[in-house]
Amino acid sequence: MSNLEQIEAAILSLPFNEFEKLKRWFFDLDYERWDEQLEQDIADGKLEALAQEAIAEFETGHCREI
Repeated sequence: MSNLEQIEAAILSLPFNEFEKLKRWFFDLDYERWDEQLEQDIADGKLEALAQEAIAEFETGHCREI
């Protein structure tokens, strides 16, 4: 049995309240890692082209309020 299969089996055996704690922890971890990746992508300039495109569209009036 692989580590993943062992983890899955352990999760399936958790009582409801422990599963809810694990779920909250996992989502928090996922959001934290996503934020870190986004910050790194910004620092690396990976989103610069998208930012410039958005600014250009704004400056030419090709936008609307939401």
